[in-house]
Amino acid sequence: MTEPENTLRYNDQDRDTVYRVMAERRDMRHFSGGQVDSATLKKLLAAAHLAPSVGFMQPWRFIRISKAELRESIYQLVQDERIKTAQALDEREDEFMRLKVEGVRDCAELLVVCLMDGREKHIFGRRTLPEMDLASASCAIQNLWLAARAEGLGMGWVSLFDPDSLQSLLNMPEGSRAIAVLCLGPVDEFYPRPMLETEQWAARKNIDELIMQDGWRD
Repeated sequence: MTEPENTLRYNDQDRDTVYRVMAERRDMRHFSGGQVDSATLKKLLAAAHLAPSVGFMQPWRFIRISKAELRESIYQLVQDERIKTAQALDEREDEFMRLKVEGVRDCAELLVVCLMDGREKHIFGRRTLPEMDLASASCAIQNLWLAARAEGLGMGWVSLFDPDSLQSLLNMPEGSRAIAVLCLGPVDEFYPRPMLETEQWAARKNIDELIMQDGWRD
């Protein structure tokens, strides 16, 4: 018996493009300056805002950094945490310090993604898993990442900073929390593989090792 045609399915070319943008997305640290025009930036942020969120709480907030002195202050926060992270890595400290971990000074646009204040009022889907606000905002970041790749723009997620210090620097309200510094802009090329894989910091795991059935297994 012939299976009925799935009329909700995208055509072959569109499906291939969806999978391609996922495969070619990269966490970029090298940028070529330039600009992101305002229409494209608005389009990218609109794509982020289409992300799913638990209880439809939409916890994401985006702060665009336009002042050079503010960008430099964020850069210094990142460098401070980079040193502390290296020290915490013990025997891998020197190896870590050789890595390029951000493009804060070089990217065309710098965005800070924050969780809104007042999140405790949102109980739907968060009563036992309050961290779902972070999961929801991460979906928005992924949307932005994929859209940026489709537009030929690089993006890198920087998490090396002290959230309290960044909150104070940006005059964020009590209860909000900075979760990402995003470097966005033109690049000369995209890495053929994830940079940390190329630098042999880590390797991608085999997907079969990560899939279980009917319970946890070692």
